[in-house]
Amino acid sequence: MTPRATYRFQFHKDFTFADAEALVPYLDALGVSHVYASPITVATPGSTHGYDVTDPTRINPELGGEDAFRALVAALRPRDMGVIIDIVPNHMGVAGGHNAWWRDVLARGADSPHARVFDIDWRERVVLPVLGAPLSEALAKGDIAVERDGGRWEVVAYGEHRFPIRDEDQADAGATPLARLLERQHYRLAYWRTANDQLNWRRFFTINELAGVRAEDPAVFEATHALYFRLHDEGLIDGVRVDHVDGLTDPIGYCRQLRARLGAAAWIIVEKILGAGEPQPENWAIDGTSGYDFMEQVNALLHDAAAAEPLGALWEDVSGRSATFEPEEFEARQDLLSWQFAGQLDACVAAFAALAVTAPGGDGITAAALRRAIERLLWVFPVYRTYGNGTDAPAADAAVRATVRARVAELIPPGEAPITDLLLSWLAGNGPGDAARAREAVRRFQQLSAPIAAKAVEDTAFYRYGRLLSRNDVGFDAETFALSPAAFHDVMAERARAVPQAMLTTATHDHKRGEDVRARLAAVSARAKAWQAFALRWVAEDDLVDPADAYMLLQTLVGAWPDDGADDDFASRVKAWQQKALREAKLRSSWEAPDAIYEDAADALLDRWLADDTFIAAIETLVDELRPVAEANTLVQVLLRYTLPGVPDLYQGTELADLSLVDPDNRRPVDYAARAALLAQGAGSRKLRLIADLLALRRAHPALFREGDYAAAAVSGAGAAHLLAFERRGDGRTLRCAVALHGMREWGDTQVRFASGEVAAADELFAAGPAFFVMV
Repeated sequence: MTPRATYRFQFHKDFTFADAEALVPYLDALGVSHVYASPITVATPGSTHGYDVTDPTRINPELGGEDAFRALVAALRPRDMGVIIDIVPNHMGVAGGHNAWWRDVLARGADSPHARVFDIDWRERVVLPVLGAPLSEALAKGDIAVERDGGRWEVVAYGEHRFPIRDEDQADAGATPLARLLERQHYRLAYWRTANDQLNWRRFFTINELAGVRAEDPAVFEATHALYFRLHDEGLIDGVRVDHVDGLTDPIGYCRQLRARLGAAAWIIVEKILGAGEPQPENWAIDGTSGYDFMEQVNALLHDAAAAEPLGALWEDVSGRSATFEPEEFEARQDLLSWQFAGQLDACVAAFAALAVTAPGGDGITAAALRRAIERLLWVFPVYRTYGNGTDAPAADAAVRATVRARVAELIPPGEAPITDLLLSWLAGNGPGDAARAREAVRRFQQLSAPIAAKAVEDTAFYRYGRLLSRNDVGFDAETFALSPAAFHDVMAERARAVPQAMLTTATHDHKRGEDVRARLAAVSARAKAWQAFALRWVAEDDLVDPADAYMLLQTLVGAWPDDGADDDFASRVKAWQQKALREAKLRSSWEAPDAIYEDAADALLDRWLADDTFIAAIETLVDELRPVAEANTLVQVLLRYTLPGVPDLYQGTELADLSLVDPDNRRPVDYAARAALLAQGAGSRKLRLIADLLALRRAHPALFREGDYAAAAVSGAGAAHLLAFERRGDGRTLRCAVALHGMREWGDTQVRFASGEVAAADELFAAGPAFFVMV
């Protein structure tokens, strides 16, 4: 059953199924059809997000367990509502001894029945990078000991990390010298700093606490998905959202297998980041993506292209860094590949070297040459990954390979172009050599390219580049500043054709700043001169903080500035954002080696600004100037999310102003009582009222929104570049929509001709506000 509209809940021990059940009447009154649940399976105790799954076979007791989940569904069904769940097939949480499968692997090694679950290179013992110092030093300091627990001996590090000891060693564990005992185990305790270089199992991005899962193994697929299939077969869920599908060995094959098991009626969407120009995932047997691409498209539409050059020049002048994003991405890819993925790169090179020797003339290709070629391909890769299997590849991959080949040309060492071409032929599935080795090599490349893209772009370059932070978010193309109405029509027409039931969202648990922070910062593009005057007045007033960091801090303050002014809580939230931003950028601080002196200086700058009445007056004056455009942007986002082809999602709490920052700030508790009261009274913000009105429209005309076409309107006149209009037609009805962009108010002769022939003047359409819709 395809949802009419979803509402995302972040479940954890302090927000349970029972809490959600109490809100069912509110969700029904609001007009959504489905609860969209964060992962519900057993996770690391106290997890606030659920993606660190420790047991995929059971519903998390911290959330209320299966009985409470059934009670939630029972409350929803009489109202013709349902549940979509977020599933995590790519990885499991392995920290803290809470994962029984992982503990069995550590105790029994490759002989464990669960060894096939995890993506481990068994040529050596499982590397566990948990020590605060090299093993020899930790042993000398007495940081590692052997203790009994429940009748069995265990290794204990720092009094808290516990690891099983082999059955063969239980009898004499207490008497065996510790160093010798550790050498006998199926794992090797290691200094945490060795993880990036020596880890011999696939992790999720750079997180040592999350181990990759081999969902491509049929037995593993069944074991890790049995609960989901049972819930669906029993009618308790209507579909799934697949987390990080690009981390899997064969995402397309996985999705088709999932569809075969869940059936044609299930709604299946995947978390997939689309690169610039990357097509929608067709022929995957899914309904589409979870909406980061839509969030990117709508956000780009809100930006005025005329501000791209002056804001780029301002950023370059202030920071001394590039006005464009491409150099930042290139440098970040180089940094991350060498800093944090050296171990995976080594394994990838080794796999291609093993393949090369099976190809004619391949014995003349060195591992070093292969490394140079692989590195350079990854430096310029335009998307998360390709989807070949070593012997074949989908047609859509050809354009990616062509782009890569063009980009990498100037980086290839003299005489080594044939090696680059050979690698691309293997990715295409038509390269020479052993087929099994080709599958393994291609797998390793594709499972490396995805995390490099995520960590280098979203978690590094986005924190280094500050032309305008509203264009730096998950799934965004920061190089592209704005999207014209004509270009937006094109991508919406393609959405209507290819994935008409994909998710539409403008806020998620992963976003780097809330949808209304982005809306306000997008307004800067329409008021660039006012922003420039403000920024230049304040950014250069501190000698201890790099101007680039001060400039991005100013943007964050403007974007998230509360309507009732800053308080201590706001200052604490911004400081938490700032610490994360500095450490993710990896320029003046980092998670691995925090620079407390610099971070304190940055916090001190914030404190001085917030204690300065002149600064407060200046920022509030700017926010007031941006407010009309920002509020219009908010309403435009809402209208488009609920009327364009797809299934709209409402992230928890964002029916009111979403001025959140990066996680965990965007997962703070929500005051649902206040929202329910406002809805019942027909009061509240224009945003809430517009959401409720549009959800009511979707409830009244489900066929139009589910099956209706998308027809762009023709716009003419002086304001044509600042107006988007379209129709949705179906089920005998026509929905006409128009939105005013970039704060435009003086329309002159601008008029709209809808596809059905109706002509309207822009002044008339926007007499009541920037978001117009009517059903005829």
